[in-house]
Order: sequence, then C-alpha cells, then structure tokens
Amino acid sequence: MSFDIGMTILVFIMTMVVIFLRPGGINEAWPASVGALIILLTGRVSYEDITDIINKIGGASITIMATIVMAVILESFGFFHWAAARLARLAKGSGYRLYWYIQLLCFLMTLLFNNDGSILITTPILILLLKNLRLKPYEQLPYLLSGALIATASSAPIGVSNIVNLIALKIVHMSLYMHTAMMFVPATLGLLFMSWLMFIVLKKKLPKTLPNTTYDIEDMFFTQHFHPLNGTISVDTKRKRTIFMLRILLFVFMMRCLLFIASYISVPIELVAVLGSLALLAWRWYHLRTNPIDILKKTPWHILIFAFSMYVIIYGLHNAGLTELLVNLCKPIVNQGLLQASFIMGGLVSLLSNSFNNHPALMIGTITLTEMGLDPITLKTIYLANIIGSDMGSLLLPIGTLASLIWMDILRRNKIKVTWKDYISVSLIVIPITTIITLFLLFYWVQMIFA
Repeated sequence: MSFDIGMTILVFIMTMVVIFLRPGGINEAWPASVGALIILLTGRVSYEDITDIINKIGGASITIMATIVMAVILESFGFFHWAAARLARLAKGSGYRLYWYIQLLCFLMTLLFNNDGSILITTPILILLLKNLRLKPYEQLPYLLSGALIATASSAPIGVSNIVNLIALKIVHMSLYMHTAMMFVPATLGLLFMSWLMFIVLKKKLPKTLPNTTYDIEDMFFTQHFHPLNGTISVDTKRKRTIFMLRILLFVFMMRCLLFIASYISVPIELVAVLGSLALLAWRWYHLRTNPIDILKKTPWHILIFAFSMYVIIYGLHNAGLTELLVNLCKPIVNQGLLQASFIMGGLVSLLSNSFNNHPALMIGTITLTEMGLDPITLKTIYLANIIGSDMGSLLLPIGTLASLIWMDILRRNKIKVTWKDYISVSLIVIPITTIITLFLLFYWVQMIFA
C-alpha cells in the first residue's frame, strides 16, 4: 500500500473518530473540513473532482437548507409547542396512546422536513412535553429513544428527507418521483413494523397512565412570545391559533408536494424549495413583524461545509482504490440475482454505517454501484437497498447516523442520561429485523410494479 493511500485512509479514520467523540462539543463540520483540506493538499482529489462534487451536492444541499429554514420559521411561530400540547391532550392520560402519537409526530416531521431537522426540533419539544407531564427520567427515555429512531428511519420513504439521499439520487440519475414510487410503500410498511416492534419491546417501560397536569406549554409559549402583558388566553384566541397553525401546515405540505411535481416535470427541486422558504419567511415577517435575520442566524449552515468536506474525503478513498476493491468483492454476488444483490449491498451499507457513519457509507456504496455496469432498474433497486441500510440499518449503534449523534448531544445538554446499553437494548432487537423485512418488502414491491 502506497503512502498516499495509507494517508487517505488514516485521514478518514481520524476524521470520523473526532466526529464521533465531538471533544468540547466541537461542530462536526470542523473535523470534516480539516480532513478534506489534508486530502486536497495530498493531491488525491483533483480540480475536476471538486467540480463534480459541487455539481452533485449543490442542488441537494440547497434543497435541504431551504427545508431547514422552513422548519426554523415554523418553530418561531410556535408550531411545535402547539403540536406538543396537542400530543398531551390527544393522549388522554394514556402512556401507550402517547407513544403512538409521538411516533406519528416524528414520522410526519421527518417527511415534512428532514431527519436531522426533525431530531433538532422534536427532541427538545419532547423533553419539554415529558417534563411537563412529570414523568421520571426512566419513563421519559423510552419515548425519547423510540421517537429518535423513527424520526431518523423515516427519511427512507422519500429522498428529500435526507441530504445524503438527495446526493446519492444525483449519482444514480434517479428522480425524486421515481424514488418515491419505488420506495414509499415498502419503507412505510417497514416503519409501521418498526414502531410496532419497538412498542412490544418498550411496553413494560412505558407508563400505562400519565400523571394529571394543568400546565400548558402551548399557552406558556404563546403568552411569552405574543401576549407578554396578558397571562390568560381566550378560547376564541386558541381556536384562531389552531386555524393559523393548520394553514401553515397545509402550506408546508403543498410545498412538499410541489417538490415531487417539479421532479416529475424535470424542474430543479431546489428552486421550488427556496421559493417556498422565501414565501414562508415573508408570511412570518408580515404576521410577527420580525426581522428575518434571526432565522439566518439559527439556520445550521455548517451542514453545507460538512457535506462538501465528507464528499472530498470519500472521493479521496475512491481514487485510492476503495470502491474498486468493493466492486471486485460484491459484483459476483450482485450478479446472482436482484434479491441477493439487495441484501448484500443493503447489509454492506448497514455495516459501513455502524462502523463510520451513514453519510460516507451511502456515498461509498452508491459510487460502488455505478462502477458495476448494472441495468437501470437493477441499479435503482439496489440503490434503494443501500438507502434502507443507510437510513434504517445504520441505527444499530448510536454512532451510525449524524441524527443519532445530534440526539445524544441534545440529551446530554439537557442532563438526560442515556447509555449505549439503553440504546442497544432496543436497537439490537428492532433494527436488524426491521432492515431485513424492509429489504424483502422492497424486492417484492419492485417485482410487482415493474413486472
């Protein structure tokens, strides 16, 4: 092995170690950018590679950032506090019913926004909700853990809910519409199974009944942000607020639908996403009379640096011969049939994700696929198997996804103790079975619709 190849592998390993450990709470973009700079200085990635990287991640990054901006705007409206208060009311004192509503909330938030954004927003809201319900720490953890798992895995049904999924779509030349047509049904059925299995595993830890409480986090937020001089809120005001929130939710849903229409008619989806964010930002400015600068400050722009830097490092590994090695290992198995190919590639990406995170794992797996000379349907099906491994199989360990790392960090900052034992006691049972079943569902669904 040459010095350059050894240096590339070492840089990659050290970058991932620092991202996992996050010493001093360091942002993941810093170690990724340092690693990318070293790769560039060694000459492993050329100017043409950089141009190709920008072309591949540009549209996906803009789309995801526009979506996150929409999520931050909704948070400033108090939408998520409103939703959390509705959860408490809908639960009607049942701990089991609360579990299912939390699952639904996290699923919908990921579909409407993206997995990282869903974790960033719903986890603090769930912490507030569960503390308001006066649940003990050990009673809170099952809700937080199951919510995080379903929020992260819910990026599988539609490609626009995960930045790395969108980037991979560009590599395999697959439209957002086609991704959804092939993936939404099997992935959603897999998520339903996952929620049911988690409920079985966690049932004994969930409180059957919830403590009575009169404290309303929705009223607290609304009073502090909109009526600071009036501590009481009328029923009529609450009704108007509910109508207002539903209108915002309808707008976001319509913008999400427009992304798929744009993909179908070959209009850049990033253009639609940006226009939607600007429209919602103008709506916020009109209603709250608030300068939009605060939204720009709250938006995690470092995701752009992280995505670009990780791709530079992966291109360095690709140029060093990693994907060629994987092609030689996997191609004989892939050629045996679509089912075997789906399981070997989905399993490989799951293994790589739990070893060094799903962002680089899916990038490596997708680039490897493009080197195998597969026919379009086989390529797209195995790519979707990679997505299942990246979005579901990666959840076996808490280091498997960026969203999981963010979740663990939020809990630590809120002084909620969660150990690897707590996490693995659920994931070791739920994740492997869910991944296998979803891969089967994908195979049979593709056979049915393309037969």
